[in-house]
Amino acid sequence: MGLWELLRKKGGDKKTEAPVQAEENELEAYAGMRVEVTTFAGELLFVAKLMCLHGNAAELHQYSEAAEEPPEDAEPVRVQIRGYYDRDRKAVYMEGTISPLPKHVWKVEDLALIRITNDRAFFRLDTNIDATATTFGGLNAGEKACKLLNISVGGACISSDFAYREGDKFLLKVKLLEDRDISAMYCEIIRVIDRGEDRLEYGCRFLELNENDQEKITQNIFAVQRKQRGKN
Repeated sequence: MGLWELLRKKGGDKKTEAPVQAEENELEAYAGMRVEVTTFAGELLFVAKLMCLHGNAAELHQYSEAAEEPPEDAEPVRVQIRGYYDRDRKAVYMEGTISPLPKHVWKVEDLALIRITNDRAFFRLDTNIDATATTFGGLNAGEKACKLLNISVGGACISSDFAYREGDKFLLKVKLLEDRDISAMYCEIIRVIDRGEDRLEYGCRFLELNENDQEKITQNIFAVQRKQRGKN
């Protein structure tokens, strides 16, 4: 069953939250923002730039062509749209009804601002994959085994028997799929999570990523998500 068929069956046009009261031009402030478009079940549809904002209408110019193409008779569906506003360092959550246009452009109608928070809002794909973390310099330099627990275009969460601290940096290497090359991301630990029973998890952000690096991560996330849906 395709993702667009799942959307129709799950009632993708339902809203989850009431919109906040926004100034007339508040949405226009987010024009040009990179956003992730997801279902209400949290599945990533595509990544796009939010453009041509006017009132409660806009366009989404898709970055990646890795997403599943909608059928020609696709009906408009309600989705979640979320991005990170660099100027105020805020995550912006919206909802809108999208329908496909030519050349990987999407029309958005009934666009509503839902909330603005301090988190980064990136879509995170849950995983449980063997990986390695390599540190450079110091007594503990070298490669150590770890588990990749989830990944987004902006960062990852790992677990490891080795004790890290906030601010530690390392090179994370992981093979997200057997038929893909190993992905390597330079990371900084920004959060240490104590799960009890001597189990620690580490929230990491990626450093020094350019647009091409972000696109490769996005494509790999799409590929892993499609494989997971196929198993289910």
